[in-house]
Amino acid sequence: MNVLLVTMEMNIGGAETHILELAKELKRREHNVFVASAGGKLVAELEEFGVTHIEAPLKDKKPNDVLASIKIIRNIIRTNKIDIVHAHARIPGFICGYVCKREKVHFVTTIHGIYKVNFLLKLLTNWGEKTLAVSEDIKKYGIDEYKLNPENVKITVNGIDLNRFCKKEISEDLGINLDANKKTIIHISRIDAESSKVAETLIEVADELDKRLNGAQVLIVGAGNYLEELKKKAEGKSNVILAGQRTDVDKVLNKADLFVGVSRAALEAMATELPVILVGNPDYGQGYLGEFTADKFESAVENNFTCRGLEVLDKNALLEDIVKILSADNTEKGKFNRKVVQDNYSVGKMTDDALELYKF
Repeated sequence: MNVLLVTMEMNIGGAETHILELAKELKRREHNVFVASAGGKLVAELEEFGVTHIEAPLKDKKPNDVLASIKIIRNIIRTNKIDIVHAHARIPGFICGYVCKREKVHFVTTIHGIYKVNFLLKLLTNWGEKTLAVSEDIKKYGIDEYKLNPENVKITVNGIDLNRFCKKEISEDLGINLDANKKTIIHISRIDAESSKVAETLIEVADELDKRLNGAQVLIVGAGNYLEELKKKAEGKSNVILAGQRTDVDKVLNKADLFVGVSRAALEAMATELPVILVGNPDYGQGYLGEFTADKFESAVENNFTCRGLEVLDKNALLEDIVKILSADNTEKGKFNRKVVQDNYSVGKMTDDALELYKF
């Protein structure tokens, strides 16, 4: 099968990593896979794996860029005899829907999150003939807001590469100034203004954690338009490390004792056998679930480990939970967390879901 995956760009992020892993696994299964995007840091890994990447200005709504992208997508379809076009964001969805209708090629999409909705955006949104949603609440959102046919919307998962994300000894210097004698709390996220509340809160409680745990440090991984502001908030705190954007997150996670955050990064931490506190950012409608345990499995799965719809983060609750977890032995918790990912969030399952969607 000849498959074209289309997204805005292939920089580091949850949806982009989803596409990267899907493309690699489709290639492993001997499908011909092409990815079109505006480029980014993950393109090199795609190409190393033998997946062809074609650059197109898909992240911009400017008329000239849209027209250029239409021309490029049409050319990819015709040149490579594409059987399925699979888009992963609203701008690519609009463009691919337009081209596929005229080229008579099957078109499907994946909805990765909940987006702003208004009349104009609804008109410009095309979720394809069939749709995958990465959680139950996103499926409901697609049906309620875009009137998608429930029979054509299926649930998928964010597949985690269990060979890459696993507990392992990291002897190499990662260039991060960590104190090996301190407990390390790691947070991984885009650092934009609306997605930095968790990072800010961890910075606020860093000194108290250091005191109560007889040595603790906060490691924040990610980049975005709020990073410089976050650096200002961390000034004078020697136990707060801002590591910026990283492509070796699997190695960095192995330097940590506890993960705090949401979404794919939380699942990657679980696969690495870390205890996890699930907490998100209020500007995204995310709240606080606390430590992930067996009794919170259904609640976490329903919103794809994002804490959407839960009560807003409480700084004191977060502080107390971190102290409690890092004062105990978390070996068995880590093993349980990895098994959850093994049983429910494999790349294989994610790819099976996509291939089932591709059947017409």
